Amino acid sequence: MRTKQNKREDLSMSEKHSMSEEHSMSEEHSMSEEHSTSKEYSISVIHALGRIFDTGITYIILLAVSFLFFFPCLWLILASFSESGTIYSFNGFFPKAYSLASFQRLFTDIAMYNYPRWFANTLFVAAGSCILGTFLVILTAYTMSRFEFRARKPIMKTTMVLSMFPSFMGMIVVYLLMTQFNLINHLWGLILIYSAGAPMGYLTQKGFFDTIPRAIDEAARIDGATNFQVFTKINLPLSRPIIVYTLLTSFTWPWSDFILPKLLLKEKNLYTVAVGLMSLDETEFARFAAGSVFIAVPIVLLYFVLVKNMVKGMAQGAVKG
Repeated sequence: MRTKQNKREDLSMSEKHSMSEEHSMSEEHSMSEEHSTSKEYSISVIHALGRIFDTGITYIILLAVSFLFFFPCLWLILASFSESGTIYSFNGFFPKAYSLASFQRLFTDIAMYNYPRWFANTLFVAAGSCILGTFLVILTAYTMSRFEFRARKPIMKTTMVLSMFPSFMGMIVVYLLMTQFNLINHLWGLILIYSAGAPMGYLTQKGFFDTIPRAIDEAARIDGATNFQVFTKINLPLSRPIIVYTLLTSFTWPWSDFILPKLLLKEKNLYTVAVGLMSLDETEFARFAAGSVFIAVPIVLLYFVLVKNMVKGMAQGAVKG
């Protein structure tokens, strides 16, 4: 009887021991799960704080760079509303007195500094270069995108190599050519130079044409369309964003260029705004600032009106090419 009772006691003791072991194991398991959960939570918090810190540092750097670019522009705008004076008379960031006299004198005091004439010259050169340059760029890009010929790849490689060099490296050659063609002191000479150089930057436009499926062209040719009709009636209507982008870039380059007009234009009544304002930067800095602000207004308005098409053209043109 005792042996049976002892066996029962041993069994009960073993059961209790096993139960206690299971209980302790479950407690340890739950504690380990809680520890791992808390560890994962702390790691996620650290990662989140790291992302916030990285984002904050990025925004601070961007704000600092933006301030460095915006500060001179803001100072120039404030200087344009100051009273007339030389650049050495500006002692602070804010002018002592605000006035519109500098803007008024741009269009009234034209005996020595004919700003309206300079503005008209700049508009004529920029508009002519914009129209002719855009026409040549679109034709070049469409040809390189849609047609296969033996010299296609060599031309593309040569263009890419030449685009790495700054444009002013060819100023001596340009001046000699303009002298031979008797185009010194002619606004048409500037238009021809800007328009002739515009097709060198055709790669973005070519990339846009590459995104238009060639199956559309083939279907039109099956229906009897010629290459010219495919270009004018199918591809051009689909290329509005890249045409807007090309128009803007072809307009802004001659609008703000200084080197070529300074090289080719010798008479004061043929100056563009960039060249004409250079003679005002020290003697009448307030009027120089007013002229700089006024010449920037058309470009700013164009970008605000056409920015959607411009961004779309740049994005789609960068896909291929």
